[in-house]
Amino acid sequence: MTDSAGDLIRQWRQRRGLSQLALAANATISQRHLSFVESGRSRPSRDMVLHLGEHLGVPLRERNVMLTAAGFAPYYPQSALAAPEMRRVRDLIQRLIDGHMPHPALAVDRHWTLIAANAAVQALLAGVAPHLLAGEVNVLRLSLHPEGLAPRILNLREWRHHLLTRLSHDIEVSADPALAALREELAAMPMPAAKGPEHFAPAREARIAVPLRLQTEAGPVSYLSTTTVFGTATDIALSEVTIEAFFPTDAGT
Repeated sequence: MTDSAGDLIRQWRQRRGLSQLALAANATISQRHLSFVESGRSRPSRDMVLHLGEHLGVPLRERNVMLTAAGFAPYYPQSALAAPEMRRVRDLIQRLIDGHMPHPALAVDRHWTLIAANAAVQALLAGVAPHLLAGEVNVLRLSLHPEGLAPRILNLREWRHHLLTRLSHDIEVSADPALAALREELAAMPMPAAKGPEHFAPAREARIAVPLRLQTEAGPVSYLSTTTVFGTATDIALSEVTIEAFFPTDAGT
């Protein structure tokens, strides 16, 4: 049975840890109206679905699902990044990551599938098993796979914990089952024997950020990463693009 719009609104409200009263107050509607919408006693208008979706921080893709469940046409367009009309977007993404040279930068979609990378990223992939670079490349799998970067990550336990925690946050925000499956896969990957136990307890001392420390042919390098999203995007595909840029943490890098 397909969930109704009211069911989906209730599920997203509960996922965000909000009571009906809290959401109603945030969205400046009455709790009674929200209760009627969630129970199916009242059919939400198109504007109400969009209004509640925005206040709940529902991803654009899922807002379209809510609209369809309420009997309305999807509001947010969805263009494949490979489509001709998205050429300027692709060019912009490439310019952004190429402009970060000589340091690594890449772009991924909502499932952490590689969209584009600059030449500095390619230089870090020496020794990675070819099958991990064939077809659609998942950068998290590439990072933690025993035949990927994992054997050369000097702080693998720390970096692995960071990536799995970040992926858990993505799952919480998006409720995407594909991300949940990816996390299960990554968590089950073995740690190289030299990297210590599989379970990592983060250090208690205050930290600014978790670095990526990697052994390369030119010696060890250390990077901090930043993420950039297109915050004003109204196209679903563009809203799901993340640009990851790495900055050196020391003079040697």
